[in-house]
Amino acid sequence: MSDAYFLLKVVHILSATVLFGTGLGTAVHFWLAHRSGNAAAIAVVARNVVLADFALTAPSGVVQPTTGIALAHLTGWPLLSPWLLATYALYALAFACWAPVVVLQMRARDLAAAAVRCEQSLPPRYFSIMRWWFALGWPAFLALVAVFVLMVAKPDF
Repeated sequence: MSDAYFLLKVVHILSATVLFGTGLGTAVHFWLAHRSGNAAAIAVVARNVVLADFALTAPSGVVQPTTGIALAHLTGWPLLSPWLLATYALYALAFACWAPVVVLQMRARDLAAAAVRCEQSLPPRYFSIMRWWFALGWPAFLALVAVFVLMVAKPDF
């Protein structure tokens, strides 16, 4: 095993951990704040969730395919292997759900902050946003779980 392979594998595993862990952790935290109905808490948590997405989730989301392709190349896996193609599709699905989720989080953050400033209840639009946020979160989460399974199993379909 070369030093380059070892380093890439460590970076790949760490970035996968950051991607999945940050995504799951911030989603749970945001959902619990939402369930509290406390606009001030929601505004603070949403602000921190958006920050975490830009500081941690997005960079690890770029590192994952970069290091993954490099690892496949170093190990000799054909980039068009069926399990890698399935991984690409699932990763694209996760991204296609995550990108609008970030926008929804920013809108929810802004609506909660406005409700606090104006000393009003959360508006109906906030709850609509959160329904979409929740609905899009599940396919992204399940797609990443499937990516983990494929990375470990490397099935020969």
